[in-house]
Amino acid sequence: MTLPLGDFDYEYPESLIASAASEPRDSARLMVLNRAEERLEHGIFRDLPRHLKPGDCLVLNRTKVMPCRLFGKKTTGGKADLLLVRELSPTVWTALASGFKAGQRLEFPGGMTAVVEGLTDEGEYRLRFAASDLRPYLAEHGLPPLPPYIAKKRVPSRADAARYQTVYARDDGSIAAPTAGMHFTPELLEALEVSGVIVSYLTLHVGRGTFRPITSEDASAHKMLAERYELEPAEASLIAGARARGGRVVSVGTTTTRTLETLAARPEGFGPGSGESSLYITPGYRFLGIDALITNFHLPRSTPLLLASAFAGRERLLSAYREAVSLGYRLYSFGDATLVL
Repeated sequence: MTLPLGDFDYEYPESLIASAASEPRDSARLMVLNRAEERLEHGIFRDLPRHLKPGDCLVLNRTKVMPCRLFGKKTTGGKADLLLVRELSPTVWTALASGFKAGQRLEFPGGMTAVVEGLTDEGEYRLRFAASDLRPYLAEHGLPPLPPYIAKKRVPSRADAARYQTVYARDDGSIAAPTAGMHFTPELLEALEVSGVIVSYLTLHVGRGTFRPITSEDASAHKMLAERYELEPAEASLIAGARARGGRVVSVGTTTTRTLETLAARPEGFGPGSGESSLYITPGYRFLGIDALITNFHLPRSTPLLLASAFAGRERLLSAYREAVSLGYRLYSFGDATLVL
């Protein structure tokens, strides 16, 4: 079935793109879209406990963003700005960049160098670094991989590292943040648990698949790139137990959603597991693993927007987006949040 990409467009002033996060984290605005009641409500993210019930299970993605943005130069002159994508070995990584040639030598702050070995089938450059293990260098010199629409407004700095990260991040491996979770504070998580909400965690390492643009005007032709996930047995038991007792599974973010739906769609049904997911959720998809969704405002014509449209209903969601824009909600990674019930 054809899925016109233009059906997932909306207008907004560029001034609404948030270039810095709200402080404190839970002071971001929250738009609540109640599907059953066809009602919109506007509030603050720290009011979230008011919208959830005892016995609901909140599921969060505890992947940790790597400092994988590097700014260097070619030894022949010119910039060597890149986003590291995949670790093939401690010394060899793939990266997104432009204008490199096989055999070129690149120089980075702190004396690090790399040689371009060529392009992969996925269109990423393969780089061999002059280090026994690149990760300690990244910890000292790498920058947070802020999205292009933020990076074009200002230069990323190491000061962004803590804020472009969730407070519960644990498992190193993402090249972009699971941004819906960035609104939570330790105090808010505690308040939710005190109110009777169960808090559970999984990991999906955000890769190119999450933010790769849809290039076909028929969105159904798009293919998601695989991303690694894991749900541990104890966490799976919390989620399954909550649902069995009548609680709702409240998914925080599109990456959490794709992981839960991948696991729920297995022949053996929902349970713990690990592997790679390339699940592409579009309108018409039948959700098996989640009952409510917390997510940020997404770019037009993007795979996260299609997923949110599949869950909320396209017309309903885009109508809510238009109202949010008229009310000055802040958009995208550092912006405000939505709760779809």
